Amino acid sequence: MEITERKTADVVTLSLSGKLHATTAKTFEEKLLSQIESGERRFVINLAQLDYISSAGLRVFLLAAKRLNSANGKILFCSLQSPVREVFDIAGFSSIFSIYGSDDDAIKNL
Repeated sequence: MEITERKTADVVTLSLSGKLHATTAKTFEEKLLSQIESGERRFVINLAQLDYISSAGLRVFLLAAKRLNSANGKILFCSLQSPVREVFDIAGFSSIFSIYGSDDDAIKNL
């Protein structure tokens, strides 16, 4: 899995590509949580290039959302591909998290 980071104003956009599973989730978790601990509060997670997500990856999103919620932060998602969107729908994440068509749409709603 590859993580690309971009910061626009006070919004951090993390774009994931490849597969987010038990082996790669720890690296992503460390990166995301360290940013939250360093004071970042607004995140857009772009999943346009993510081919696969497991429950380990979903757990990272929940953990980050909990930390952000207690710190008045927010995490939004955008550009989910069909296989990842299906996992979000089945796991109920589509009703928990806000999902947008593009980075720009997500940023506008932060």
